[in-house]
Amino acid sequence: MTDTTEGRIASLTNSKDDLTPKLVSEKSSGHGMEALKDITFGSIAGVIGKTIEYPFDTVKVRLQSQPDTLPLRYQGPLDCFRQSLRAEGIAGLYRGISAPLVGAAIETSSLFFSYRIAQNALQATLLPPTSGEPLSLSALIACGGASGAFTSLLLTPIELVKCQMQIPLSSSSVRGSGPLSIITSILRRYGILGFWHGQLGTLIRETGGSAAWFGSYEGVSALFRNYNACNTPSIAKAAKEDTLPLYQQMLAGATAGVSYNFVFFPADTIKSRMQTEDVNACGQVRRTFWVSGKTLWQQQGIKGMYRGCGITVGRAAPSSAFIFAVYEGLRRWWG
Repeated sequence: MTDTTEGRIASLTNSKDDLTPKLVSEKSSGHGMEALKDITFGSIAGVIGKTIEYPFDTVKVRLQSQPDTLPLRYQGPLDCFRQSLRAEGIAGLYRGISAPLVGAAIETSSLFFSYRIAQNALQATLLPPTSGEPLSLSALIACGGASGAFTSLLLTPIELVKCQMQIPLSSSSVRGSGPLSIITSILRRYGILGFWHGQLGTLIRETGGSAAWFGSYEGVSALFRNYNACNTPSIAKAAKEDTLPLYQQMLAGATAGVSYNFVFFPADTIKSRMQTEDVNACGQVRRTFWVSGKTLWQQQGIKGMYRGCGITVGRAAPSSAFIFAVYEGLRRWWG
């Protein structure tokens, strides 16, 4: 072998060695940028969605947290709206929105971020990609469930404060106080772990609900892509590039919102009842998830489990439609 040939081989080897850390660095930088986009765009979408749905969420919590004894204070969503507006005005329906806005930003950004991480992990381990094929719908549903389980840990403390602020004012509680007063009261009485009261309910709702949320969105989106490819050739190319028309994105998002809220609504009802216990009541023992659920079932049956479900599903459809539309739009505009 000539000196010239040996020199070329050495040069190529050195070039390859130099490129390896650069490729790793570029890949890491790319993952970091994708994570930043998930967090930023998810936060924006979550805040917009929460602003739209919050008055309906307040009514839902008030319906869910009615005492076990009869008669009920509210006869239904419309009656709750009417009484709330008469007693507190529109501001009463938005009371406590500061914590939910933070929670919506954290929840939505965490869901999109952990959903992508779960997909990457699944492709790299259990289901290595073959010929660039995307994950199956069942795999995407599993990734959605994983993202919901992770998000529940971040969401429970925020929802605890939110629920305490949403229920009607009471002279014997801190429910009409600001978030800092409620946080201080919970911390003083129950310690740091007290903020995860109702975690099991949030875990069940978020794990199952997020699986249904992402699964429904991906499933309906896939149906629209197939429909466009067969019946709308003008947008078939865009559909192949994973870009749907806005109205189709919003329809898929609305379907996702309905699925998320309806399937595991009883878990959310029990969680809301647990989290609206009077944190200032002397000697009160907090009930567990199963005790709260058993008590509700014995006194009000399946109707009590789904109290407030109609208004929740109704507000979830437009809220999720806007969340997915805003997130996908920001993703598309910023690359």
